[in-house]
Amino acid sequence: MKQRPSFPARLDDTLAKNRPNTVGKVVVVPTKPVAHMPPSAPTARATSAAAVAAPQGHGMESSAVRTRMVQKLAAQGISDPQVLGAMGAIERHRFVDSALINQAYEDTSLPIGLGQTISKPGVVSRMLELMRNGQSGRLGRVLEIGTGCGYQAAVLSLLATEVYSIERLRGLHDKARDNLRHLRLANLHLLFGDGMEGYAKGAPYAAIIAAAGGEAVPQAWVDQLAIGGRLVAPVVAAGGAQALLVLDKTPNGVRQTVLEAVHFVPLKSGVA
Repeated sequence: MKQRPSFPARLDDTLAKNRPNTVGKVVVVPTKPVAHMPPSAPTARATSAAAVAAPQGHGMESSAVRTRMVQKLAAQGISDPQVLGAMGAIERHRFVDSALINQAYEDTSLPIGLGQTISKPGVVSRMLELMRNGQSGRLGRVLEIGTGCGYQAAVLSLLATEVYSIERLRGLHDKARDNLRHLRLANLHLLFGDGMEGYAKGAPYAAIIAAAGGEAVPQAWVDQLAIGGRLVAPVVAAGGAQALLVLDKTPNGVRQTVLEAVHFVPLKSGVA
């Protein structure tokens, strides 16, 4: 396996109110074959929802508040035990401003500065469940577009053997580093750069997940996705509204399935 960049790395160049319909719009687009995903690291057992069920501590420090959030997510239809376990394990209140801490475990998006938001727990868990697609163990290498405050990156680190997360706004990149420092996640690499270009040095990826929506999925993301890999991202649909897109890369091309309406910040190029 080729050598991975040290942490942190730098790039030099530049979720949903409705539940999914049972049938999405499917489009098959031919694509050039690329190298298969190399074997991932040995499967690791993810934290189960039961592991965070016993209340302890007080206030936001108590696992009881996270357990209640997980129970609400399950009631909304999230059934992947690894996703529920990871959502229950990461303390969301550590990633929001102190003035909003009492809303940390509500199913709502919250501002994190620079015009960006932390997504609803329901949206995060929905996209992660789609990304995992029923896989039993951990995923291999995953690319996240849009680190934001670092919350979803932390959850991803419990679901994948290795995570690369790119943020184009220096202020948020630095905030995420501060938010994540106490967790000491050795398998999480934060990158500052243009997310629209992906991160070719870490490719191919078992999965790619994006927290910003554009007119179409950048070709660089498709190129960097492994055969058999899955991409989950918001895209601008008919009428200008955003919808959740699932893209599966097969030996014969890519299959795109459009699901429910979502609302994310727009996908932009460059760094700031």
